[in-house]
Amino acid sequence: MPTVLVVDDDPTLREVVSGYLTRAGLDVLEAQDGHAALSVARDRSPDLVVLDLTLPGLDGLEVFRRLRAERGDLPVVMLTARGEESDRVLGLEIGADDYVTKPFSSRELVLRIQSILRRAAPPAAPPAATTLVDDDLRVDTRRHQAWLGDGLLALTSREFDLLAHLMAHPGTAFSRRELMEQVWGWEYGDESTVTVHVRRLREKVETDPARPVRLQTVWGVGYRWDGAAPATAAGT
Repeated sequence: MPTVLVVDDDPTLREVVSGYLTRAGLDVLEAQDGHAALSVARDRSPDLVVLDLTLPGLDGLEVFRRLRAERGDLPVVMLTARGEESDRVLGLEIGADDYVTKPFSSRELVLRIQSILRRAAPPAAPPAATTLVDDDLRVDTRRHQAWLGDGLLALTSREFDLLAHLMAHPGTAFSRRELMEQVWGWEYGDESTVTVHVRRLREKVETDPARPVRLQTVWGVGYRWDGAAPATAAGT
């Protein structure tokens, strides 16, 4: 049974969210502030954290940074009453798996959490070793690693999955919604998540991220993997 840690200083909200999660078949832990959240996370190793950003004392962003420093693969859904786009983008920029703004539908939150937990679960059987190659960029989907030249790329799990999916379908234009569903299995979520991850990928795989060659924007649609410039391809 997956375990979810709910971190919020509002006891009523914790009770409501915990009730929905419990009825959905999840084991629920609670913490009322940042220090308690870090302590519970270390002691109980939850599978996912629902984290309010506006915590007293140690704020949610600092809690998030410490959680990721101690356990980089821990999925986190950020929860806040602030609805500004800059706040949503900040949460996504630093690596949150999803972002929910209060007030919210508890059922929708449960569905988002279940979707993230499904993605984070290990596959029933290891996939066959597969290497995707684009000039000096290599992606090993079995080892979950990518190299640019001789350098190992520092990619988050979501960045890696997005890169592998696009490279596996060169020349195919995907909408942001299609990428959310096909890459991460999200039935709900903020489409700006894709925009943020595309920008981060370009910073890591493009020579000039402002003028991308590999990962192209298809205006009015979404994104497409075109690969390295033709001049660098073998036989051209």
